[in-house]
Amino acid sequence: MGTQYLVRFDDICPTMNWSIWERVEDVLLCTGIKPILAVVPDNQDPNLRTAEPNAKFWDRVRAWQMRGWTIGLHGYQHLHASHNGGILKLNQWSEFSGLTFDEQRWKLQQARDILDREGVHPDLWIAPAHSFDANTLRALDEIGIGHLSDGFSLYPYRDPSGMMWVPQQLWHFRRMSFGIWTICLHLNSWSLADVDRFHFNVQEFADVLTDWRSVVSSYKDRMRSPMDYAFSTAYYAYRWTRRQLAQIRGQ
Repeated sequence: MGTQYLVRFDDICPTMNWSIWERVEDVLLCTGIKPILAVVPDNQDPNLRTAEPNAKFWDRVRAWQMRGWTIGLHGYQHLHASHNGGILKLNQWSEFSGLTFDEQRWKLQQARDILDREGVHPDLWIAPAHSFDANTLRALDEIGIGHLSDGFSLYPYRDPSGMMWVPQQLWHFRRMSFGIWTICLHLNSWSLADVDRFHFNVQEFADVLTDWRSVVSSYKDRMRSPMDYAFSTAYYAYRWTRRQLAQIRGQ
């Protein structure tokens, strides 16, 4: 199995950084990349309000979907509801983790209903702050979403409940020796120099970039292996150590 990369953009909403996005979209079109776009159905997070609302937002989302780009359900309103890091414990806040099953089920159904009304059909779930728990997974199954982009493993796999996990392990382009790697990008804080860097990176990685549907098709029957467990434990420890060192340096 060779190394392949998925490109994912988070926090896609009516008030995102449109001036930067237009340039990013040009790069995506000219290079033929089919990204994963994490769409917030009803953004209420003031931190994601970096531009005036785009009145044609849902038209744009439908157009991306028609191009074969992958739409992910990125929470509901992107608001803090708990300080529970959930299964992955990457962050100390969540829109879902720690809430009851009924609360999570209601939020997810509201989010799904918005996309359905707009003619947008999400292929997967993307949790704000990477925070979700067993109740989230159960509720996702009930609303008909059986794939998610998160977790640390070398390759995608299905868990015992049937949920397919496509790992998300990187936040910038980096050469790896093997595995399927999802690069999570946040463009709201980008400058023009960041767009240029993105364009350079996708050209450099062109031969190993893939798309969501190809990955799901290739790994749809793969179950989690001991290698996945070992990698997850080691990679989580590596990320935790790096975060602690960064905090120490910042003190």
